[in-house]
Amino acid sequence: MTFWQAVIEALESLNGNKMRSGLTVLGIVIGVAAVIAMLAVGNGAQASITGSISDIGTNLLFVFSGGPQQGGGSGGPPGRSGSNTRPLTLGDAEAISDSFAAPSVELAAPVIQGNVSLTFSGETTSTALSGVTPAYAPVRNMQVAEGEFINDEHLLGRMSVVVLGPETAIALFGHADGVVGETVRIEGQPFRIIGVLAAKGGGAFGSEDNAAYIPFTTAQARLIKRSTPDRVDVIFVQAASSDVVTQAADEISNIIRQRHRTPIGEDDFTVFTQQDFLQTFETITGVLTIFLGGIAGISLLVGGIGIMNIMLVSVTERTKEIGLRKALGARKRDILLQFLTESSLLSLIGGIIGIMFGWLIAYVVGQIAIATGNDFIPIVGTDAIILSTTFSAAIGLFFGIYPASRAANLEPVEALRYE
Repeated sequence: MTFWQAVIEALESLNGNKMRSGLTVLGIVIGVAAVIAMLAVGNGAQASITGSISDIGTNLLFVFSGGPQQGGGSGGPPGRSGSNTRPLTLGDAEAISDSFAAPSVELAAPVIQGNVSLTFSGETTSTALSGVTPAYAPVRNMQVAEGEFINDEHLLGRMSVVVLGPETAIALFGHADGVVGETVRIEGQPFRIIGVLAAKGGGAFGSEDNAAYIPFTTAQARLIKRSTPDRVDVIFVQAASSDVVTQAADEISNIIRQRHRTPIGEDDFTVFTQQDFLQTFETITGVLTIFLGGIAGISLLVGGIGIMNIMLVSVTERTKEIGLRKALGARKRDILLQFLTESSLLSLIGGIIGIMFGWLIAYVVGQIAIATGNDFIPIVGTDAIILSTTFSAAIGLFFGIYPASRAANLEPVEALRYE
């Protein structure tokens, strides 16, 4: 018996039991569709998080108070500091900006942060307030949709001006355009709006569209009080290029280590790079994707058991046919090939249909995400399709071996006498 003869006979056999074949295929369809959809969601989540981190700045580094041994490093939340930690200061930011001390650094932007209430004509919203310098916009890759960003004049004059994120503007005014020149109250104090930022969506530290920015000196003097006048919460640093990010991190560490007089290994600060965040999130989403794929793979296993069950029933029903074939000269390998072909076809057909359903599920999830305003698109990768198709075919072969072997080992005389 040739392979194509086995395929034709398998198709005829499956066509003779349409309902049973359809229900068997359904188990594989559900399993493959689940694997495709789950892997697409995991890949989409990874791409979304990676894109968000990449969008928060160009060649960006973060400098926080608190060393690794104090909870400010990779083992704890950024910015937590121990009791002996010396805080970051404006002097640290100025030293980092020195092109002679740190030639790999392009810009440094010190920031102090807090949560405040903004009010306009009876409308109130809570948002994150940041006291920033003019360097903040280029370092964080921010674009102004309307008006202007904070400049040196605002900083030197401690002016009562504010730049709003689009979500904050919409919360107060119902729209994000045409609000420049209006006056809002921040914690009861009047501030004139000088600009509205372009929408960026969710970032690594929450939505960057729901935020407000005022001059660093104004925040320092009137709204965000710190233990020392020159203390800052975080320093955002832009490296000269992506090739010197590691070198910039070393230069920053050496500068602050000298200023804080801390020995190597006992730093009271932490320098993060975008790559550090990317590696952390990629590890998390990678584990999540494998976990989701593993759960979906259980469905494939159940489908494979269904194939074996149906093939065993088929062997029992066709015992006389098998005996007749062997009596007429069919070899053991011919019977084996026939039943393995049937089980593989069931699995392969289910895999192909499952791929289409999996893609459809991923597409629906993506449309729902878009409709709800989330920047999340499931990604159906070629690797997921190849993996699911190969795995489904392998399951058909694996779970078809025992029924096929059982059929091939039947004695012709016993098979013909079977009732």
